[in-house]
Amino acid sequence: MAIGCVKFIYFCQKTEVHFSEIFTIDNQAQFEEMCMRVFRHQVNNNKVYQEFIKLLGRRPDQITRVEQIPFLPIDFFKSRDILSSSQQVETVFTSSGTTGSVPSRHLVTDLSVYRKSFTLGFEHFYGRPKDYIILALLPSYLERGGSSLVFMANELIQLSSSESSGFYLNNMEELAFNLAELDRSGQKILLLGVSYALLDLIALKQFQLNNTIVMETGGMKGRRREMVREELHKELSAGFGVDQIHSEYGMTELLSQAYSHGNGIFDCPPWMKVLIRDPEDPFQLLNRKRTGGVNVIDLANFNSCSFIATQDLGRAGEGSSFEIVGRFDHSDIRGCNLMAV
Repeated sequence: MAIGCVKFIYFCQKTEVHFSEIFTIDNQAQFEEMCMRVFRHQVNNNKVYQEFIKLLGRRPDQITRVEQIPFLPIDFFKSRDILSSSQQVETVFTSSGTTGSVPSRHLVTDLSVYRKSFTLGFEHFYGRPKDYIILALLPSYLERGGSSLVFMANELIQLSSSESSGFYLNNMEELAFNLAELDRSGQKILLLGVSYALLDLIALKQFQLNNTIVMETGGMKGRRREMVREELHKELSAGFGVDQIHSEYGMTELLSQAYSHGNGIFDCPPWMKVLIRDPEDPFQLLNRKRTGGVNVIDLANFNSCSFIATQDLGRAGEGSSFEIVGRFDHSDIRGCNLMAV
């Protein structure tokens, strides 16, 4: 069959995607059908993704199942403009990175999609933001600007019905006092913080909280020594006087978040899924409970790229659950760096 015929047949397939459809997914069949539609949309409209698939020697018209979809290495967000839309870019989220490293850049054409994703995602796992006092302890993110996490936290704070909700930068003593007082009042509280700052808070004061969810977003940012999750959560649990430490799994390159209610087991909203790839063969997916590279499907990313091979190591669990166990050494994603710049 001539190449032109393949292209004609392929590009005639349905590729229209409206974000409202993505957030109505409620079963696996709908998720898989939407994955294929988003894949066709992105392979038709994302030049970087097109080039990546071409270099893999894959024909898009022969990709008919989710398991066959190629995942774009996350490093491309550092060197290329990842866009599947001709709309004007509304904002650019950037990663923090380490000193001297190149930050990732996520070009977002429609912030309403991000708002919808994190609001519905939060409600899916925790209920309405208006029912919480939300305290955000994200100093390193506030200091640099361009953070998608700060944007999300600010929007959730605005949705909170309490005037006590807000950000804390370096005013730890004020936060310690307010947190203890608010918790005693019996109101539902969410304390969202970067790991090192939460450790700084419990170094200042030991708590015995009864009405507060403590949620860490990861990251020592060079401020403290790195700790494995079990050690970090044990120390935070003791310091805050809570049974479980919750966690948020998100990143600059995504518009959706997974959440853990404890023990490091994350779950995804219906429009997001984690698959695990073989560390030695990035195009081979692993069965449940085997450790490998984390691939993320985030359908809210339909205007950038929804299929991303991250640098995290993890294991898939039951349903849409997963856990993160570490990162690749030297951020090495074997076999994927076909277009590295």
